[in-house]
Amino acid sequence: MTKLLQRTLGRTGLSVTVLGFGAMDLGGPPAANAISDSDAKEVLNAVLDGGINFIDTAGCYGSSEARIGQAISARRDEFVLATKCGCIPGQGMGVTHAYDSTNIRAGIEHSLRSMKTDRIDVAQFHGSLTRPEWEASGALDELLKLKKEGKVRFIGISGILPNLREQIASGVFDVFQVPYSAVQREHEQVLQEAADSGAGVIVRGGVARGAPGDWNKRYYMLTGEEMSGRWEAARLDELLDGASRMEFMLRFAISLPALDTAIIGTKNLAHLRENIVAASKGPLPADLVAEAKRRLDGTASKPVSAA
Repeated sequence: MTKLLQRTLGRTGLSVTVLGFGAMDLGGPPAANAISDSDAKEVLNAVLDGGINFIDTAGCYGSSEARIGQAISARRDEFVLATKCGCIPGQGMGVTHAYDSTNIRAGIEHSLRSMKTDRIDVAQFHGSLTRPEWEASGALDELLKLKKEGKVRFIGISGILPNLREQIASGVFDVFQVPYSAVQREHEQVLQEAADSGAGVIVRGGVARGAPGDWNKRYYMLTGEEMSGRWEAARLDELLDGASRMEFMLRFAISLPALDTAIIGTKNLAHLRENIVAASKGPLPADLVAEAKRRLDGTASKPVSAA
């Protein structure tokens, strides 16, 4: 088993590997391309066998939760399990989420059954909600009740600017999941603010593998063209020194002091193993990170300062 660096997920006290696994790709359509139950089982067991101990999913990621339950519920004590709430049980990614107490409870109960577990380590609101939104219809209160019942251990939110600072200031969330990569550094400063508050920090999109997006949602996701344009403008290929772009980006992400784990999803065993090998090399040297940031600061990939 490859030895991966572990960090403490903020005030949760949970020890998590800096490389986590995002299980959306294992859910099949509409969240991702088709994959068989047997292939999903092989990937999930390879995740644990490779030393990764943090898995993130959601009820709207197709069959992802059910496959986690089928494939690795017998290994439940080997990993920290995170999922999302606000999804409507049985509905896919394209369906509007519902943040009311009834649906929050229904979603968590559905996730527990699907994953064949008695607890969810981190339950996150699947959207960057404002205070009025998480207070409306008792959504937060219901999640806190589920925590008191032991069905949920810690609560979090999938946050982005501009709402992220209000979410941090509220003090109610134990964990934040935020997009961040070398070519998407907008949240760099606010991620440190989250860590300084004592919260755990989960990064998604750390290797920015060409996901489509809309610049009008600038803090959520960029188009592959925009990401590539930032990379080229910063001339980051000059800094690779034999590493692949993927390795450089992954190690750049885990070099962020605020980060506890970076979730990267794949259904390809070769890619999974490449990610594990890259992460096992640890953060990039400090001088290399500093030079990369100096170059990136001349592009649109730079931190957004406090208002």
